[in-house]
Amino acid sequence: MRVGTGETVDAARAVAALGLDDRELLREGLAATLLHDPAGRKVFDPIFDLYFPRGVGGPLDEPAGRDDLRDRLAAALAADDRALLERLAAEAVEGFGAYGSSPASDGWSAHQTLDRLRPQTLLARVRDGVRAQGSGSGFTDRLLEDEIRRRIETFRAMVAAEARRRVAERRDRDEIARRAVATTPDRVDFLYAGRLQLAELRRTVQPLARKLATRLAARRRRASRGSIDLRRTLRGSLSTGGVPMKPVLRRRRPVRPELVLLCDVSGSVSGFSDFTMLLVQALHEQFSKVRVFAFVNRIDEVTGLLVRGTADPEGLGARIRSEATLTGWHGSSDYGVALGEFAQRYGDAVGPRTTVFVLGDARTNMSDPNLAAVRQIAGRARRLYWLNPEPRAQWGTGDSAAPEYAGLVEMHECRNARQLGAIVARLLPV
Repeated sequence: MRVGTGETVDAARAVAALGLDDRELLREGLAATLLHDPAGRKVFDPIFDLYFPRGVGGPLDEPAGRDDLRDRLAAALAADDRALLERLAAEAVEGFGAYGSSPASDGWSAHQTLDRLRPQTLLARVRDGVRAQGSGSGFTDRLLEDEIRRRIETFRAMVAAEARRRVAERRDRDEIARRAVATTPDRVDFLYAGRLQLAELRRTVQPLARKLATRLAARRRRASRGSIDLRRTLRGSLSTGGVPMKPVLRRRRPVRPELVLLCDVSGSVSGFSDFTMLLVQALHEQFSKVRVFAFVNRIDEVTGLLVRGTADPEGLGARIRSEATLTGWHGSSDYGVALGEFAQRYGDAVGPRTTVFVLGDARTNMSDPNLAAVRQIAGRARRLYWLNPEPRAQWGTGDSAAPEYAGLVEMHECRNARQLGAIVARLLPV
């Protein structure tokens, strides 16, 4: 989280005003002064728990047996008693989460604790307990079960926070903060994002697109004013003894550029390509024409599928792979064949007003990279950029042809949504 001087001053004033007596009040005050958007809350809360822990050490009482703890947990979930749930989380980690046999290797595991306690199997008991108390009369069966699942997830989060707190007491707190706290979706590497993380990323497409559209509109307004015409400016300065008092600008005719995407949709790269395609589709009004092509070892235009896919962004990748012709006689990626086919079949899609983006890791499976096709596309286009989701240190390793391609086109490391937003804002034509 980016925290500057202004946020630091505001946080100090909030602490002075709120005091240190109420931990949750302090949490809310710091969150209000330090965070810039709701997405940061998922990072802030576990970090706050590490540096402002609920307590030190383990519970004073001996941990109870598993059956007794499950009975008390079911009652606490039925009553939705948060304070009791926090105490039970501490007991559970103390009793079932310890591992290791030496000070250098031991610790506490939330996964091990929850695997032994299995709170998710208490749903039926908790539902009966809620109904017996009469507190669930306002819920339908479906809503009541959803509410109980929410309470169980809350308890699971408490167990995770307790395990992190205990490990941080034994080891370096800063190190635990870096390694054990999940980052915001926009910082998750595309290549390592799971299904749920990719779903969270897709939900950030529209806010990111609005931000980028605002930046592009501002750049377009500045560009429409034109650059300085040095010759006419110096000529006009003759009336002031050669001092250029009034710059003369070259007027530009505002023309919306064209955009072409060539997207590798094979393997783990597909999540990166899907996200970028959705982002560009959300920005389509900024361009006169947008055409999108997907490939594995064959290439096919998917512009129409992308327009239909905005209603179901999670199914976009599956729709492209089922309806487009992306593979030939094998299923492995082949950049050389795909780029060559694009230059041959779709060469008319690229012109002097077109900016082309290639999205992929440049791993050719030891096949010919077909640099001639890249030169042909670059010769036709206004600009040609390559966005690579792999770390720069891995370019050229194994079957990666990234160095060869980077010698012909401008290649950028683009590992997460934050990097993608910054690169797109800088490179997209105006």
